[in-house]
Amino acid sequence: MVFAGSLTDRIEAGEPIRIGFSNIPIWGYPDDNGTAKGFVNEIALGILKSMGHENVETTVTDWGGLIPGLQANRYDLITGGLYILDSRCQNIAFSEPIAQAGDAFIVPTGNPKGIQTYQDILGADAMLVTGAGYNTVEAAKKEGLTDERIMQVPGPTEILAAVKAGRADAGGLTYFEASHLAKADGAVDVTDPGALPEWTQNWVGIGFRFDDADFMEEFNKALADYIGSDEMMQKVTPYGYSSGNLPGDKTAEWVCANR
Repeated sequence: MVFAGSLTDRIEAGEPIRIGFSNIPIWGYPDDNGTAKGFVNEIALGILKSMGHENVETTVTDWGGLIPGLQANRYDLITGGLYILDSRCQNIAFSEPIAQAGDAFIVPTGNPKGIQTYQDILGADAMLVTGAGYNTVEAAKKEGLTDERIMQVPGPTEILAAVKAGRADAGGLTYFEASHLAKADGAVDVTDPGALPEWTQNWVGIGFRFDDADFMEEFNKALADYIGSDEMMQKVTPYGYSSGNLPGDKTAEWVCANR
């Protein structure tokens, strides 16, 4: 059911805050009981709780359905590890950054084609697989890969399957995802995220509708106090989030203009 009106009005009417997220390892995923897990969900829920909001409803959807679902008023905010990108800033509003992270590739064990960068993929006449709607699609094209060299699939599970089956030579994901897959499956290695260009370093935000700017402003105030707190770090450390992933002094406005 879709409830019309601003998020502030709906909260005052007793309606739950609706969070949409995708099943992306480490970032946001449901556990066996359907509970929202992942460091982005932990941060978002922690900030909302600090604001006094615990009437929350979470829904898992396909990665490609996150932004359309937010725009269609099916969700009030979206998590799941969205990088703040100019192309996304045209369609939704972003909270201030909650993390910074780089990308990497998963490659067959031993990295037989010596792939560390997009230029290596070009030079080896290799095939890249990545997720539809992932930032890595834009990055690959910026580095010169054509559509014929980029296989787009729904998500991490399919990326891993394509690399293991030999349909692709490298799988482009966030370093968090790539590292998780490499640890869970001995058939692939993860490349060095530092080998990729500096401009592929990204910042993560929580997505809101433009119409909910008033609520997002209050969210950002709470975020400023919560980010890097002992409470937050205790919750996100098990996911591999370290002090090196704290967002630093970059603002959402800067990231939108520079990514």
